[in-house]
Amino acid sequence: MNTCTRGRENNNPMLQLEEIYKIIDDEISRLNWPEEPRGLYAPLKYMLDIGGKRLRPRFCLTAYNLFSDDIAEHILSPAMALEVFHSFTLIHDDIMDKADIRRGMPTVYKKWDNNTAILSGDAMCISSYQLLNAAPEHCLKAVHDLFTKTALEVCEGQQMDMNFETMDNVPMEDYMTMIGLKTGVLIACAASIGALIAGANRNLSQQIYDFGFQLGLAFQIQDDYLDSFGDEKVFGKKIGGDILNNKKTWLLIKCREEALKKDADSIRTLEELLAMGESEENAKIEAVKAFYRSLSIDTLAEEAINAYYNQAISELEKTSLSSAQKAQLEKFASGLVSRQF
Repeated sequence: MNTCTRGRENNNPMLQLEEIYKIIDDEISRLNWPEEPRGLYAPLKYMLDIGGKRLRPRFCLTAYNLFSDDIAEHILSPAMALEVFHSFTLIHDDIMDKADIRRGMPTVYKKWDNNTAILSGDAMCISSYQLLNAAPEHCLKAVHDLFTKTALEVCEGQQMDMNFETMDNVPMEDYMTMIGLKTGVLIACAASIGALIAGANRNLSQQIYDFGFQLGLAFQIQDDYLDSFGDEKVFGKKIGGDILNNKKTWLLIKCREEALKKDADSIRTLEELLAMGESEENAKIEAVKAFYRSLSIDTLAEEAINAYYNQAISELEKTSLSSAQKAQLEKFASGLVSRQF
């Protein structure tokens, strides 16, 4: 296997995940943006400063560190590219979703306005490609190709998500395709880019991608779950936002499936709940959550999260990684799904 193993020859241990996370957080704080025009760069800086899980750059550096201890610009800048690109998608998503709160703070378009948010998001997207250029020459084209392919897939996923808004019935298969594109591919891309930059061969990098993709599906279903049943202080967004917007989440789609199985009264109840007006926000959230529980949707969601997590671990077991390397990735996966970072 063609791998970069600087630091491994002396049996140096892999970094602790907490060390990797601190490196990423420190690197994000060191990102420099121009002061002017302030209307363009202040929202960009604000978006990055309000925090977040940083899971994509953390995953990138974790995958890289499986093979190399040479932590420098050639991996840190591409890791930053992933966070900057992800933040760009969130700025635009918040506009489309009419979301007021992100990570416990006003969203960019609410703090400024739609036009400012769109343009600052565009600047972030362009900046992510500038950061990506620090990848080593040996893998630069492969990294660019994967990143570009992923960026387009994220847009495809967002378009599917928008299409669902006008559909009464979204098949679960279509929903899973959508979250695979909108969420799964960028998480998978992050891990694969880390492996590629460290010198892992294409086959192993693809296997790590497959592991990350399944993990991304588990993460997104859990995100849907937490929007209804999470703690607002931990989740960083208003609980019930998806319910208020009748957003086609895993929970709502599964609820419709289970209601159809049950009886006509259940479907009628669901439709009545979805039709509740803006003046009944809190009542609607509580009523829909109660209806979910009556059909065990909360339990079914937890089972689905565990199933995709287990599939991710199954993909990990197929790799030629050492037991120590697998343990490092499994520890990352466990922390991700349990929201321990």
